[in-house]
Amino acid sequence: MQLTAKQEEYWSRNLRVTAILLAIWFVVTFVIGWYARELNFNFFGWPFAFFMGAFGSLVIYVVIIWYYARYMNNLDREYDVHEGDE
Repeated sequence: MQLTAKQEEYWSRNLRVTAILLAIWFVVTFVIGWYARELNFNFFGWPFAFFMGAFGSLVIYVVIIWYYARYMNNLDREYDVHEGDE
């Protein structure tokens, strides 16, 4: 099946935002955890590594999910592939 230029552009934009959000997820999940001892400063009165492990990373995950859903809804409307009238 051959994709049109419009479909390829839609898929390219989808992959780009997915890659960026996965990179953010990777940094929050693995990089901060890996360097937790070196990231020894207070953040809202708590050690930064503890804050990220207990609360900060969960907030970032929810923001990633919210942003992706919002971005894709807007992209679907832009390319007229959305589902129904919402």
